[in-house]
Amino acid sequence: MTARAAVIMAAGQGTRMKSPLPKVLHKVGGRTLLDRVIDTVQATGCEKIVVVVGTHSAAVRELVVRRLGEAAVAVQDPPLGTGHAVLAAKAALADFDGDVLVVNGDCPLLEAQDLDPLFKLRAEGAPLALLGFEPADPLLYGRLIRGADGHVLRIVEAKDCTPEQKAVRACYAGMLAADRATLFGWLDRVTNDNAKGEYYLTDIVGLATAEEAMVRAAFAPESAVMGCDTPMQLSQAEAIFQHRKRAHFLAQGVQMLAPETAHFSWDTQIAAGAVIEQFVVFAPGVTVETGAVIRAFSHLEGAKVMAGALIGPYARLRLGAEIGEEAHIGNFVEVKKVKVGAGAKANHLAYLGDGSIGAKANIGAGTIFCNYDGFDKHETHVGEGAFVGSNSALVAPVKIGAGAYTGSGSVITRDVAADALALERGTQVEKQGWAARFRAAKLAKKAKK
Repeated sequence: MTARAAVIMAAGQGTRMKSPLPKVLHKVGGRTLLDRVIDTVQATGCEKIVVVVGTHSAAVRELVVRRLGEAAVAVQDPPLGTGHAVLAAKAALADFDGDVLVVNGDCPLLEAQDLDPLFKLRAEGAPLALLGFEPADPLLYGRLIRGADGHVLRIVEAKDCTPEQKAVRACYAGMLAADRATLFGWLDRVTNDNAKGEYYLTDIVGLATAEEAMVRAAFAPESAVMGCDTPMQLSQAEAIFQHRKRAHFLAQGVQMLAPETAHFSWDTQIAAGAVIEQFVVFAPGVTVETGAVIRAFSHLEGAKVMAGALIGPYARLRLGAEIGEEAHIGNFVEVKKVKVGAGAKANHLAYLGDGSIGAKANIGAGTIFCNYDGFDKHETHVGEGAFVGSNSALVAPVKIGAGAYTGSGSVITRDVAADALALERGTQVEKQGWAARFRAAKLAKKAKK
């Protein structure tokens, strides 16, 4: 197979997003637009990826370096059009021999299956393969003008279309594939002789046809190639992503009582047989095993829920929460960086942060793991079968032994031995008749006014 490389165009400032965050760093499904495009390009088998960035965003450059290394960065400075952007990657691909895929960095719904036909056209002998689509409203898109044999003759921008050309449904998606040497050879000849004084990538189509080089187009769904230039488009992409994820999980045997209310992330993993109730949010990093039930209005992030566990309603699982088989985490319970053993229960109103809870232990209502001293986090470990009474405060670092009890309302500051009972309460004082005397005094004072 011919070697493959990719150039991702991510130098745009994204002014229409009206946000201080660079456009390609906005997220769909909890993952940045640029990360999603990199994932897709990697899935096509591209062995080398170059991302074209602008000088205005150090954060975009940092993302590229973190994922692909410094050699993957190409800088477009100043921005002089799409053709100029791709030319910025020329030096980075100087030693590469094979096909180069050019894609936009703001297309979060693009998948490898949408791009593979471009490489197929290249393998069939087309020097230049373009990605097209047929939008519901083609008003603003450049039209693919094709000959009787289906080959592309030119791309006409919407503003330049004749009435006949405006009737053409096939539009250019801004992505293409060509041999590296041929691609940059064409780009070296593109001029900026136009109203904007920019170098347009689409001009290579005219250069190719002038050489009688065959230009062919493959087509993808409109949703696959949609860019996210505005908050509205970003929300539309999120809606499509969520619809896809819901359909995927339902097809895999996940039960959802109101699928339209569930919100998933790009890496959410849910096994067949799990049940998801209404209005559940899965932020990144969540795995749910078979038989688990996630009840309504729960929020999970960076957590693992094992088989048969019951979560919620109104539960919050944060980064590092591991809920064991058949364990219960109930309403208004927050768990962060705690490993909960099989069959353990924290059924209501608790904060469990940093530590572990042994199998079949019971955490009473109102229990708090006091894990932070203002500077550092400390761990609390509750042993198997232990019973933590309601409204207990466990001041870390502390250990509750297996089978031990803590009395309700206790503040536990020292380790508790296995099978022991730990109590920490003041002496209860009762003053007979005090309430009646108090009320009488108050009423008498009120009567004098």
